[in-house]
This record gives sequence, C-alpha cells and structure tokens, in this order.
Amino acid sequence: MNSLVEAVRDYVILFLSENLSNELVFHNINHTYEVVAAAREIGSQCDLSDNETLALEVAAWFHDCGYANTYLGHENESKKIAKDFLENYGCENGFISSVLNCIESTKYPPKPSSLIEKVLCDADLYHLTRANYTKYEKALRREFEIFLKLIYTDEEWLKKNCWFLSEHTYYTDFGQEVLSKFKETNIQMHCPK
Repeated sequence: MNSLVEAVRDYVILFLSENLSNELVFHNINHTYEVVAAAREIGSQCDLSDNETLALEVAAWFHDCGYANTYLGHENESKKIAKDFLENYGCENGFISSVLNCIESTKYPPKPSSLIEKVLCDADLYHLTRANYTKYEKALRREFEIFLKLIYTDEEWLKKNCWFLSEHTYYTDFGQEVLSKFKETNIQMHCPK
C-alpha cells in the first residue's frame, strides 16, 4: 500500500471514530470502508493511471469526513479536512485539486466529469446493488428523520426510494454493465409494479 494512502487511512479511521455521531447509522465508518473497497473494485476495471488510482483512493477515504461537522453541506467540510491533511503531507496542488474535485462530484445530484470522479460517484452508491439493500435504505431513512427532520410514512418512503433507485444511473462502464444489473434486481424486489 502506498504510504500516503496508509497515512490517510489511519488518519480518517481515527478521525471518524472520534468525531462521528453514533446517530449516523448510514454515513458511518462502515460506509467509508465500503466506498473505499468499491472504489478499488470499480477503479481496477477502468484503466486508471497510478496517480489517478491514488487520488481516487484518497478521495474515497475523505469523502464523508465532513459529517463530523455538519449533515447538509458535508462535502465542503470533507474537502477542507482533506485539503488541510494533504497540504500538511506535502502533496502537490494538482493532486490535491484532483482529490477535492472527486469529493465535490459526490454532492447530490452528482456531476462527475473526470473518470475518477465517475468511479467515486459509482462507489458511493454501490449499496444500491447489495443483496441486503433494505438495511441501507432503512438506515438512510433514520438519518433523514434525525438530521433533516424528514418524516415519511412507509408509503411515501417506498415511493421516494423506488423513484431514486429507478432514476439513478451509474457513470462508469463497469457501473452500467455490471452494477446496474444488481441494482435492477433490487428495483424488482423492492418496488411495486
């Protein structure tokens, strides 16, 4: 493992375990682990350069650190945390920009332009493909109630959730060719015809 990635990983794990609210039942440290793993998996299918792979992985580690400070607008906080760390580490400005653009691209609705931004956006929503998808959507619903005061009836939530699953598109070829099939299974299982 690259020493920068190792330093980032160690820093982020400690940062998140010390600073995240226990009420973040979706955007917790496990989500970060899963996004990093998904970014590696998707990235490995995308013919990225070593530098792109490095920026992608660093961005994946940092992308949700901002939840320690705020729920809405957490991406801007994540970028500040990443920028401070990477500047102190002595990274070049171009590399830092790449990482920050990746984090920025995960804002909803996502607007990725570079390939690594597309990979991170796909990795961030990899859970839409999982067999235990219900666990994720329930956790997200709980966070919306706690942090955004958005209370949905079961019927409203089902509608909102099915709309999101149906409208969402993956950006990478791997996402469109592979991940979409698994997501489609979840649409069929969870959304009434």
